[in-house]
Amino acid sequence: MKKIILIVLLVFNVGITIEAFSQVFDSPPRDGAWDKTHSKDRKVVPYAPVREADVSWYTKIWREISFKEKMNQVFYYPDRSIRDRVSFMQMLMDAIKEGSITVYDNDEFTKPLSFEDMNAQFERTDTIQVEDVDNPGVFNAKEVKRKIDITDIKTIRLKEVQFFDKQRSVMDVRILGICPLLQDRDEKGELKPAYMPMFWIYFPDARPVFAKTELYNPKNGAERRTFDDIFQKRYFSSFIIKEDNTYDRKISEFKTGLDALLEAERIKEYIFDLEHNLWEF
Repeated sequence: MKKIILIVLLVFNVGITIEAFSQVFDSPPRDGAWDKTHSKDRKVVPYAPVREADVSWYTKIWREISFKEKMNQVFYYPDRSIRDRVSFMQMLMDAIKEGSITVYDNDEFTKPLSFEDMNAQFERTDTIQVEDVDNPGVFNAKEVKRKIDITDIKTIRLKEVQFFDKQRSVMDVRILGICPLLQDRDEKGELKPAYMPMFWIYFPDARPVFAKTELYNPKNGAERRTFDDIFQKRYFSSFIIKEDNTYDRKISEFKTGLDALLEAERIKEYIFDLEHNLWEF
């Protein structure tokens, strides 16, 4: 009986030792002088409550963020995942795949998309001309499938609401949705002028994921910001493409070139002046 108990205890201890060693080998060495827990444990700072009766003015704005601008490069890089940093699109795709973020078909968030439907939008079928080996000089059309890489997405669109809360006496802004935009290529491999919306995500539901994903701070590595910080504190450069209007038209539908830029600037100045004129100095 004592031998049986001794054998059971020996097997139990060996199992614990093997499990401990496996945990040591599974986790890589610490890449730094301390354990990083701040961002992993970050909680979303809730919005201040707003009553409809307290909103004296509001409008909806659509704006675009280009990753090509220097201030916005934190969204695009790193273009490949490293140990503690991922790009904005890589974070989105990982969260969508695991079900943490719901994808929608439009900016009204009325039609959810499955991961398969969303993933299908990253596939393209091109038609190319291939020479017939049996008949030199004769070309036949052939369909070729290609996969769009997330590094091809270099612009995102925001939908937000700007309003004046007379209870708190502040002009506030709340982001409602985010949409990645793809500038696809034609059959000749040249970039098309128009950007195509891929999908929409509802920003308030995605904030917990954003709040736990760090991005690089070139000024101070100890003050690592998250994507939620970037959006909430407006650490990005953007331009307005649409304001809520009677005809539901984008600026590009009735203004072009320099006139479109001036119209976007006019909208921004109007909102600024509206807030400024509320007070006496």
